[in-house]
Amino acid sequence: MKKKWLWGLLIVILLVVGGVAYYNGSLLRASVRQHQDKNAPTVGTPTFFFHGYGSSYHAEEYMVNGAIKEGILKKSDVLVAHVRPSGQVSLSGKWKKGTTHPVVEVNYDNPRVTNRRTDARWARNVIVSVQNRYRFKKVNLVGHSMGNQDISFYLLYYYRHDQKLPRLNKQVALAGPFNGLVMDDYNKNNDSVDKNGKPNHMSKQYKALLPLRDSYPRSAEVLNVYGNKGHGTDGDLTVQSAQSLRYLLNNRPKSYTEKEMHGKYASHSRLHHNDDVNALLYNFLWNHAV
Repeated sequence: MKKKWLWGLLIVILLVVGGVAYYNGSLLRASVRQHQDKNAPTVGTPTFFFHGYGSSYHAEEYMVNGAIKEGILKKSDVLVAHVRPSGQVSLSGKWKKGTTHPVVEVNYDNPRVTNRRTDARWARNVIVSVQNRYRFKKVNLVGHSMGNQDISFYLLYYYRHDQKLPRLNKQVALAGPFNGLVMDDYNKNNDSVDKNGKPNHMSKQYKALLPLRDSYPRSAEVLNVYGNKGHGTDGDLTVQSAQSLRYLLNNRPKSYTEKEMHGKYASHSRLHHNDDVNALLYNFLWNHAV
């Protein structure tokens, strides 16, 4: 009787472990197929906004709504892309043919996944889903906090290997934790970067991104914006961690600009609700001075 009970327990454990492994594997494998609609309308260069950990597309709305108020965008220019945990994407909204500044607010239904391959796959799936429905040759990518991880690993794992993907036009990094956060132990010693942005200590994630030094697209322009509340951090992110992006890019982009923000709205979670940051974005992305 005891042996039967033990065998039964073993079978249950194997089923649970196998189910978890299958589920995690399916997250990595789930992919949107590239198949553009033959009647897909042509639009301008889309701008994709990627939110941070534990957040949603609502974190992107202040930046997008500000552009609507400025007359840069219309409400009809904005799509919302919902990414399910399976990796499948649903799009809300519709662009008209010839839309000048199309925008995609990306929303991860599970915003607490930190697996970099899953994050990269989801970013790819969003871009391909939009590319299947509309014709465009380039994209702008904007990331806040961990949204920069989505973008960076997308460029590393997918972009450089697939010429069918739209080319990167402009990238904006907002509060990018490229070399970790303040809460990470190694950041207590990570207090400097050299003139090329090379940090004196590299996190595991940062080391994984080093191949970008030889593959980052030369056609792209980059804007790196981060906050400093007066003690070298934005509350969650060290200035040096954000500045370490420079070393990963290795002078490859067409242009690279850093902007350090100060004041109440320079904190990590408020940087995307900062009018000065909005002004930088609008000028960089759409050549619109505020």
